[in-house]
Amino acid sequence: MQVENLGKLERRLHISVPVDEIEKEVDTRLKRLSRTVRMAGFRPGKVPMKIVSQQYGYQVHNEVLNEKIGGAFSKAVEENQLRVAGSPNITAKDGGEGAVSFDATFEIYPEVRIEALEQAAVSRAKTEVDEAAVDRTIEILRQQRGHFHSKAAHGHGHGQEHAAPVDAPVTAAAGDRVTVDFVGTIDGEAFEGGSGQAFQFVLGEGRMLPEFEAAATGMAVGESKTFELRFPDDYHGAAVAGKTARFALDVKDVEWAHVPAVDEEFARSLGVADGDLERMRVDIRSNLEREVRKRLQARTKESVMNALLASAQMDVPKALIDAETQRLIENAGEEMRRRGMAAESMPLTPELFTSQAERRVRLGLVLAELVKTEDLQAKPEQVKAHVEDLAQSYEKPAEVVRWYFADRSRLADVEALVLEENVVNFVLGRARVDDLAVPFDELMGNA
Repeated sequence: MQVENLGKLERRLHISVPVDEIEKEVDTRLKRLSRTVRMAGFRPGKVPMKIVSQQYGYQVHNEVLNEKIGGAFSKAVEENQLRVAGSPNITAKDGGEGAVSFDATFEIYPEVRIEALEQAAVSRAKTEVDEAAVDRTIEILRQQRGHFHSKAAHGHGHGQEHAAPVDAPVTAAAGDRVTVDFVGTIDGEAFEGGSGQAFQFVLGEGRMLPEFEAAATGMAVGESKTFELRFPDDYHGAAVAGKTARFALDVKDVEWAHVPAVDEEFARSLGVADGDLERMRVDIRSNLEREVRKRLQARTKESVMNALLASAQMDVPKALIDAETQRLIENAGEEMRRRGMAAESMPLTPELFTSQAERRVRLGLVLAELVKTEDLQAKPEQVKAHVEDLAQSYEKPAEVVRWYFADRSRLADVEALVLEENVVNFVLGRARVDDLAVPFDELMGNA
């Protein structure tokens, strides 16, 4: 079969299947079916062929036709050594007497050229885990284990151990959690999302707009006030962006934050059985170093992938972009359902995902080319080492290792990660690499 070139990647094949070949196979299958088909009024295997043909002939004919077309297409693709990207578009055409004919239009995988990789610039992120980083992490862990107590109360339970500090102001201050009722209006009219009851937020966390936090700061339980707030022009709620609202605010409760001391009990809460504070610091540092290494690798990998995309030249099959776009839409829809969001709240149109889909397809083609030409496949010993490293962050590493090796799909995910690491290391050995110091807080998202 001759392949017709329709463009850079688009090709067309003419497929013709003899009618008698199709009819012969249909007849064979209907006879085989008649031996087992059940139909009211007839004993099994005794249904007349005419009735079997009337009942199942159309379905069997379509099955045979699809198989014959698929087989002819596969044979032609193999004979012409074509790498088909996506599924072919099959259209019927006049095949003349004694034959059924179709045109199969499809795209092929492109040639990928990676040029001047030695001139590509890559940033390799660096961060030091020092004692200050450990101290900062301990403080974050303390805050996470904190709880709140009302400033209006003199204690908690029957004791005074949870009473607010003597010099703590009774009014709301930074770090306090406030519970408020509020009603907002614009030009005297209430607006969606502008009201709340028993609404809680912590002053200083930035969850609310600065004007709202400023209004609540200094208020005591039972106090009320009104204030004006102008929504930013780029506010996520388009209906109120750039408008000025008037809020009535009532404070129902003001609570101070009680965080645990760094003592043996705190260490035990972090999994240090004997409460040894030095062992706690060692464990925290070890976990930090593992997490920092993972985040640094992610940053460096992103820089490498950007460099690869900039260095690669190729035409991208539209079929692959469309398939990846559809996959991203389905993933986004599933995530919305998981969060309890209605699909109507944000229509998932292909345009929202096309750019991301094209980048992912391009990157996949580049990685596949590098892996093939440079022999960067994930080796068994690399996969094993990666699984063991992943397992170290769990309480029972040996069980985690067994869990990974018990399922081929789990190992496949690890193999994909190792393959990417191989590509990153290959590029770092070829490109111009600049070490980039990243502050610890910035890397960990604490800045």
